[in-house]
Amino acid sequence: MSELLFDNIKIQRILESEGNQENEDDKFNRVYILTENSKNELIIIEIQNTYEIDYFHRIAYGVSKSITENLGLGQNYAEIKKVISVNIVYFDLGQGQDYIYKGKTDFTGLHQKDTLALSDKQKQTFLKDKVSDIFPEYYLIKVNQFKDNAKDTLDEWVYFLKNSEVKDSFKAKGLKEAGDVLDIMRLTAGDQYGYNRYLDSLHVKASEILTLQSEAEYRIKINRDYEIARNCINEGLDDSTISKITKIPIQEVQKLRIEMPK
Repeated sequence: MSELLFDNIKIQRILESEGNQENEDDKFNRVYILTENSKNELIIIEIQNTYEIDYFHRIAYGVSKSITENLGLGQNYAEIKKVISVNIVYFDLGQGQDYIYKGKTDFTGLHQKDTLALSDKQKQTFLKDKVSDIFPEYYLIKVNQFKDNAKDTLDEWVYFLKNSEVKDSFKAKGLKEAGDVLDIMRLTAGDQYGYNRYLDSLHVKASEILTLQSEAEYRIKINRDYEIARNCINEGLDDSTISKITKIPIQEVQKLRIEMPK
């Protein structure tokens, strides 16, 4: 998303996720994810393998559904969230020579041919610069139409989506991590089991180290508190005051006073 939208996109949460497949070894015929980014915008990400003649209509339906479902009862229309629909298809959709298309909504004058703009008051109220910033944006990536010549970081992602491969020269955001996940998915069932057991052992070892560290830090704190308590006793403070200062139970302070050399 960061490479496609030319922005450092941060996904805040996944609102909905769906995938259909016939068995574990099949590729997904359809993967659908609805997310919310740090700008409070909705991003629909859909990957479609099989041909659907009415796929454009489904894109329109998915966006409309997301808009209405995410406007709460009693909210004003200004609180409608911007929707960005990203569609990755592995079949020929429509007619066109490019492999990445963007669609947005502008209002053009029939006579003056000007583009309708927001007023200054609307810009201030909605925190938008253009009318098109309010309406959904659509991105269509036709993977099979890509000619395998990655000219920029966005092309690197399209190359990965088409060929399931990350070249050493690729630098796109998140692509290395995607390649690592793909390498794991390519392992045999037995190797995946062994790899997951190895990861589990790393988690266990990290937990053991954290436990030892926490216990050591706690012991240092307790020793420090008791040393302060001894100093307070030497200074003649009463047990109740020392307990409040050190957070040591008053019974322990009394016991410490008895054990201290006279």
